[in-house]
Amino acid sequence: MTFNEGMQIDTSTTSTSGGGRRGPGRGMAVGGGLGGLLIVVLALFLGVDPGQVLPQQQQMDSEGAEAGGFDLSQCRTGADANEIVQCRVVATGNSVDGVWQQLLQGYQRPQVRLFTGQVSTGCGPATSDVGPFYCPVDKTAYFDTDFFDVLKTQFGSSGGPLAQEYVVAHEFGHHVQNLLGVLGRAQRDPEGATGAGVRTELQADCYAGVWAHYASITRQESTGVPFLEPLSDKDIADALSAAASVGDDRIQQSATGRVNPEAWTHGSSAQRQKWFTEGYRTGDPNKCDTFATNDLG
Repeated sequence: MTFNEGMQIDTSTTSTSGGGRRGPGRGMAVGGGLGGLLIVVLALFLGVDPGQVLPQQQQMDSEGAEAGGFDLSQCRTGADANEIVQCRVVATGNSVDGVWQQLLQGYQRPQVRLFTGQVSTGCGPATSDVGPFYCPVDKTAYFDTDFFDVLKTQFGSSGGPLAQEYVVAHEFGHHVQNLLGVLGRAQRDPEGATGAGVRTELQADCYAGVWAHYASITRQESTGVPFLEPLSDKDIADALSAAASVGDDRIQQSATGRVNPEAWTHGSSAQRQKWFTEGYRTGDPNKCDTFATNDLG
């Protein structure tokens, strides 16, 4: 999926940081990836500092991971989003905001933070090992764009733009859950194939599909042009590839050689694909009530 070159990127809700030292390796922790959110929510409800449970590497440099960062002035138009991955994240957030502002009365935009290595958040310090995540305390979605390479090289996702944009829309889906007051459900039965953790993640996948349904027909208010060009079959295949690559069953099989549904927190590859497809097919957030069904897929 490509952005219309005439759209203007709004960076007003985005900040950047970088420069923190990395520990050995760039792999994502098993159970992470689109899921630091679950760890954070559990910690908050259990009264634990999320910084104690999020993967830690080395202590930050004396200057901290807050120093430096990507230069957002590079992100001006849809053409920049098509060429620069950081700009693509920001522009995707603009598009997701545009869709939800039409679907959800009173929608408030989240903040976006681009970082490298490690970052301080309202939910405590976190490293790239958690994968992209959303912190409900500061209502911010956090992205280290190196994750997209990990998604491709270690988890077998395609490298297409919509694979990356799906990740952004998923994290914004958690923000929608937060606005609706349902995000805290993740603390109930946080593990298991039918647990609240899985249902929370699958709902965010469905919300990502809802965004994809409207992405090419939602016009940017300031320019009057659609944020994105129409989706192709390849675009949808890219999104489904990303959804499948972070299924609990695939991650467990790769890491341990066995699948244990009792330890699932995000859902299987097939479930994640199913719920993204449901959102994309219907464009109806009401069809994303994963808490009200006995058939998760």
